[in-house]
Amino acid sequence: MANPLYAKRSDGLNGVITVPGDKSISHRALILGALSTGSTNIRGLLEAEDIIKTVKALTALGVAPKKIGDTWHITGVGTSGLMQPEPAVLDFGNSGTGVRLMLGVLAGHNITVKCVGDKSLSRRPIGRVISPLKRMGLNVHDLRDTLPLRVTGTSDLIPIEYNLPVPSAQVKSAVLLAGIQARGTTSVIEKEATRDHTELMLQHFGVKVYKNYEGGKIRISVDGHTEMSGRDVLVPGDPSAAAFLAAAAVITPGSDILLLNILYNSSRIGFYLCLQEMGADVVAQNHRVIGGEVVVDLRVRGSKLQGIVVPQERAPSMIDEYPILAVVAAFAAGKTVMEGLHELKFKESDRLSATAAGLIANGIDAIIEDTTLTVIGAPSVLGGGIVMTNLDHRIAMAFLVLGQGTIEPVTIDDGDIIATSFPGFCSMVQNIGGNVEPIRNLN
Repeated sequence: MANPLYAKRSDGLNGVITVPGDKSISHRALILGALSTGSTNIRGLLEAEDIIKTVKALTALGVAPKKIGDTWHITGVGTSGLMQPEPAVLDFGNSGTGVRLMLGVLAGHNITVKCVGDKSLSRRPIGRVISPLKRMGLNVHDLRDTLPLRVTGTSDLIPIEYNLPVPSAQVKSAVLLAGIQARGTTSVIEKEATRDHTELMLQHFGVKVYKNYEGGKIRISVDGHTEMSGRDVLVPGDPSAAAFLAAAAVITPGSDILLLNILYNSSRIGFYLCLQEMGADVVAQNHRVIGGEVVVDLRVRGSKLQGIVVPQERAPSMIDEYPILAVVAAFAAGKTVMEGLHELKFKESDRLSATAAGLIANGIDAIIEDTTLTVIGAPSVLGGGIVMTNLDHRIAMAFLVLGQGTIEPVTIDDGDIIATSFPGFCSMVQNIGGNVEPIRNLN
């Protein structure tokens, strides 16, 4: 059942905040823990619906992550130890990352599984992941390019050299996860650097990852039949989740918040670079390294903003943050031009169209030209619109943030989808002085 929410103007956000654990690292920690030998202990795991779907999938495959206190414990079965699930169906809900990474894992196991998802995930193309995995030996029984898909893996995977046709950390990760189960060296070649969480996590679990730069490209290689050992993992705060709170503070005069323990991997900070270029008071402090990842605390204050041009090459480092950047741009003087947004069309929704539609519904000039989104901002934003979230958690959160700074309240049609990535988002906003309420409370 839909749960419409509205957000209204805040007088300023203040407080110290610990955001949920990073979703990308949470998926990978669970999966690599399952494929290792010995015990893996994970603290700070994101306990959102997407991650719980991965927990349930691993449980069905014979590995049962268990939470004791504040720590998740996994007794791994090695790179070839997953079992045939009964029934042979794995439900990934809304989790594109979960299903794509797990397809790389399933490719190396002689089992047959049907992968399914919710309506949103079942609309998203999956061919980019399936194509290299089929070359390695994964048998795909269906001809479609979307879920549901029935696949059969093999214990005799063939190593490949794969040139990524478009920047995609999920495709790269699926191939590398299959590669550690293949009989030789598997390489992925990138024209543009993408998130390197899989490479860093593989190294943390004892895998040698070879990275070479050749003619302006990046070659990432792993050797097959590599045994991993269980590790302790501390999951830092998700910078994509923190982006919504940082944005809310930036657009709200009088705000001053401190976001603790935020992952600050160079492949994930494009959004924060954009905020700084727009004139936002965003300071990364207390830099440290945890499990191979850079972690910081972020202090963010209300700021006067100026429109900027966001170049196409920045897209891989902030592909999930464009909806919330567009919201920030609505409050920036002049034009903000965001280039190279083709990949937004293939997220949980067509995020490019959904973002523009939400802005226009709230009196903000937004123009799509091919794969470029231009937002014409102003210090005062009317609001008052109703936004269709299209079962997309990031659209939902972005427009609840918009309402913190608009003259009139902003309404979204359904807030339940937020739980897929950021359970507790609304209460966290309220705890620091924001205003998010169920529509029934609107007077």
